Amino acid sequence: MRHASILVLLLGVGCDNSNGSTSGEDSSADTPGDPVPLDQGDPVDTNFEIETITELTQPWAMTFLPDGQLLVTQKTGEMLLVTQSGEQSPISGVPDIAYGGQGGLGDVILHPDFEDNGFIYLSYATAGGGSVRGAAVARMQLDVPGRALSGLEVIWQQDNQINGAGHYGHRMVFDDDGYLFISSGDRQMLSPAQDTRDNLGAIVRLNDDGSVPSDNPFASEGGETAQIWSYGHRNPLGLALDAEGVLWEHEMGPRGGDEFQRIEMGQNYGWPTVSNGDHYDGRDIPDHSDDDEFRAPEESWNPSISPAGLIIYTGELFPSWRGKAIMGGLSGEAIIWVTFACAEDGRDVCEAAQYDMGTRIREVEQGPDGAVWLLEDERNNVGGRLLKLTPN
Repeated sequence: MRHASILVLLLGVGCDNSNGSTSGEDSSADTPGDPVPLDQGDPVDTNFEIETITELTQPWAMTFLPDGQLLVTQKTGEMLLVTQSGEQSPISGVPDIAYGGQGGLGDVILHPDFEDNGFIYLSYATAGGGSVRGAAVARMQLDVPGRALSGLEVIWQQDNQINGAGHYGHRMVFDDDGYLFISSGDRQMLSPAQDTRDNLGAIVRLNDDGSVPSDNPFASEGGETAQIWSYGHRNPLGLALDAEGVLWEHEMGPRGGDEFQRIEMGQNYGWPTVSNGDHYDGRDIPDHSDDDEFRAPEESWNPSISPAGLIIYTGELFPSWRGKAIMGGLSGEAIIWVTFACAEDGRDVCEAAQYDMGTRIREVEQGPDGAVWLLEDERNNVGGRLLKLTPN
């Protein structure tokens, strides 16, 4: 078990590579660096213990079942039932996936009425001909005692299947009204994020069966356009709702310019026309400005942290974390807290703290008792651990 005591500031270099691979890998780093306090917003207590629960293989997402067990997806195409003590059981019936680059088996969430209907939702990369890929979301029923999925229904797909294996996005969350939000990356094609004729580079909003709600902002236009709730996104890898039901998102920028922002109906978030980062080849992208037509982020990072996974903490174990957003950092190799009570003049939302984990953090979830659970990203295409944070 490892002990943490105070905040550290770790600024990552680089983001997700343009070829779909990961960057900033350092499998040998396993201890935090020297602590450096930050003074932004209300304080964050980082006096916690880090416990390794079990070893995994390229884990990507997790969610808790009502009985306290976890469903964990592995990018290579497996889903596991994992007890809180780390015992693993494979689950059969997972859909066929296209594994490679940033693609494979992705997010997993429960239907709001899971205890009555047994529905779970899986996102994953699918294959067309040759190297063509796209993201999909399926609804299936989970038999927990039987460790089996059945009744595959593909309820959503990215409109354009693209050559390449990057920027799928495909994070999911249900709101309190039972609407399903899905993040759809730009697939490294840039311009589709500004083209509402397809559903790339967007946050989409659906009913639980994949149909389009009649009050979506572009519902009258039909097709994939009707699915869109917001657009102008690059690679959204975190979705979460706050206590008031407001949807928040983070996404990877290019070279710098990672973003955290409130998602609002019908808004254009600017990618690739504006960004607080630059292209990987050094070409400039105009920054967000007060006089442009785009919705600017509440917080951004330059250098990049490569955010992944997102919760807004509601538990009792860590009182100073309540109401704050918590995300992982891939190239940043950190946990990042964002406060909605920022002390900086003219800002409500800003980073409150980072904690150097010395390893890439892919996913963050809150456990039933308020503990925070993390998935360590793959290290050199293998490994990845399930970690648990509790007060020291």
